Amino acid sequence: MKDKIVVALAGNPNSGKTTIFNELTGARQHVGNYPGVTVERKEGFCRYKGTEMKIIDLPGTYSLTAYSTEEVIARNFIIEEKPDVVVNILDASNLERNLYLTVQLMELGAPLVLVLNMTDTAKSRGYEIDVRKFSQLFGAHVVETIGHKGKGIENLLEATVKTASKRSKANHIITDHINYGYEIEKEITKVKDLIEKHNLFTDKYSPRWLALKLLEKDKNIHEIVDSASPEVIKQVEESISRIEEILGESSETAIAGARYGFISGACQEMVRSTIEIKHTISDKIDTVVTNRVLGIPIFLGLMYLVFQLTFTLGDPLMGWIEEFFGWLAGWIESSWSSGSYELLKSFLIDGIIGGVGGVLVFLPNIMLLFLAIAILEDSGYMARAAFIMDRLMNKIGLHGKSFIPMLIGFGCTVPAIMATRTIENRRDRLVTMLVLPLISCGARLPIYTLIIPAFFPESQHGTILWSIYLIGIILAIIVAKLLRGTILKGESMPFVMELPPYRVPTLKGIFIHMWERCWLYLKKAGTIILGISILLWAMTTFPSLPENEVAQFEKARNQIVLANITDDEKTAELAAINNEELEASLSNSLAGRIGHAMEPVLKPMGFDWKIGTALIGAFAAKEVFVSQMGIIYSIGEADEESQTLRDKLRNTYTPLVGFCIMLFCLISAPCMATIAITKRESNSWRWALFQLGGLTILAYTLTTLVYQIGRLLGIGIS
Repeated sequence: MKDKIVVALAGNPNSGKTTIFNELTGARQHVGNYPGVTVERKEGFCRYKGTEMKIIDLPGTYSLTAYSTEEVIARNFIIEEKPDVVVNILDASNLERNLYLTVQLMELGAPLVLVLNMTDTAKSRGYEIDVRKFSQLFGAHVVETIGHKGKGIENLLEATVKTASKRSKANHIITDHINYGYEIEKEITKVKDLIEKHNLFTDKYSPRWLALKLLEKDKNIHEIVDSASPEVIKQVEESISRIEEILGESSETAIAGARYGFISGACQEMVRSTIEIKHTISDKIDTVVTNRVLGIPIFLGLMYLVFQLTFTLGDPLMGWIEEFFGWLAGWIESSWSSGSYELLKSFLIDGIIGGVGGVLVFLPNIMLLFLAIAILEDSGYMARAAFIMDRLMNKIGLHGKSFIPMLIGFGCTVPAIMATRTIENRRDRLVTMLVLPLISCGARLPIYTLIIPAFFPESQHGTILWSIYLIGIILAIIVAKLLRGTILKGESMPFVMELPPYRVPTLKGIFIHMWERCWLYLKKAGTIILGISILLWAMTTFPSLPENEVAQFEKARNQIVLANITDDEKTAELAAINNEELEASLSNSLAGRIGHAMEPVLKPMGFDWKIGTALIGAFAAKEVFVSQMGIIYSIGEADEESQTLRDKLRNTYTPLVGFCIMLFCLISAPCMATIAITKRESNSWRWALFQLGGLTILAYTLTTLVYQIGRLLGIGIS
């Protein structure tokens, strides 16, 4: 028995593969990308009876035919990395659909463990599966599990270790099970014999599998063999013509049909229906939530509920964190010796605490938002949301698959743009990519949670947040429609989506999904935002105020001290002079000078130079807007230590300006990371710069209109 083994988890989307992965690995997992592509790679570790297992969660696929990046990745991993065991997760309640991937894994000669997951759902639907017969037919260990309850995991680990110790016995087992019929088998033999004769890639691929993929017209394999042996390709073309001539259908259809024939026969042998098939609970729920009339209002209502709960539950927690950072800044201020190392004190209080602390304050709201989204995803509802929106997507000329990246975009635009790789049509993909920044990402949430409580009554918090997200979605739809009708004309490709059964999410699964996203936010706060906060602090601190101006302020203070007025009046006058000096210092700084230069352009939107400097930082990362405002107002109003940043903003700006800040940050230039990933995924700076310029112009135009109309109508100006 090996001490260390590599285990690959394979399965259809919605088969419960991720749940099994989380049960096996728990917190011992990390996420990266496969080399050269943007598809996410998850791997984790677990130990069982002295065997250390490295577990790779392969992308969810319905087959191993090279039609998508995910399918190529899953197939290449099994071929090139040669895992000790491939654990194939199957939805027991949808067995025929799931077994197509199983058959292809067998064709690869992979050492398999088959997992019948969601057996409770299968039984509730009246299916009884003969596990012993299943194991005999497919030549592999078969384990029953209920992933979301953690049942069967021990048996799965046992079967995995046993299979790893007998790996050599699993190779090429498919030749014992599937016969593709006389005509196809004859052509497979011809091609296989030629491959063996020329010794083509036999060290990497099974000759029979290679022959089968060539007859299936697998583009990826065809390119590999074509460059090495035109003779084999000539035979393949002759064999394909013969198959298609005799069977009257394409060779790939004939081969797929043979697989499904094997699967159907196997299911007849091992699956028994114990009751008359009735509508499941999922079906009954779907008659309501996917209803043509009710579907979208239910989706919008759920989103509204999510945003309302985000504020209701998050505000008290946010207040505690805010108080902690306020206490920390006050403690440093009071403990610091007056007059010594003032620059270092400013760096700690204004740069670090005012910057990063100002962003971390909003972590509870972000955790709650991601928690709610994780519950909706794990329950199966988000697949329905995509199904519901597919109708709307098609009407505006977008692909149905566009909605999945849009959902991911609520977390972060960068992985959302990466997710557009599942859209085959380039026009559909480009349109989706260009409008994705209009979907409010998690980075904008700190801006909203700063502005909304500062300017709007508590009863309206959820409504305002919901409306901002909704504005982004509506704008994305309008812009997509415009792009589809002008520079990116063309028909959208059809799209079929499977709806998984509803499930009760597990606490473990929800926690892992929520924590993955929150950890990315924390890492960003500890690295990117910290670095930018330090840079912006330096920009707001240097160059220093000229000595002659400092002397003038000092002279004014001395005059107040000597003046014949009450102590209270002296305190007030001194505070006013201090504020004037700090305001002058900020105006004289590099950030202040840039802000003042921008102010004439920003004024039509209701913005001043302070907001302008914060918007500069927001181009690097949206959250930096909050930290920069924190830096500006802790420098500019140091005497008002009892006030929070929201209080200071409320005293400086109107609700209309607050709303316009949110609107501009929603629409305007995406962060640098988004521009970079758009360039990479579109393979063109032209589209990246078009996105940058187009969204900035749109943001400026709409924000100016809203501010000017609002001011004329007297809305939100007091």
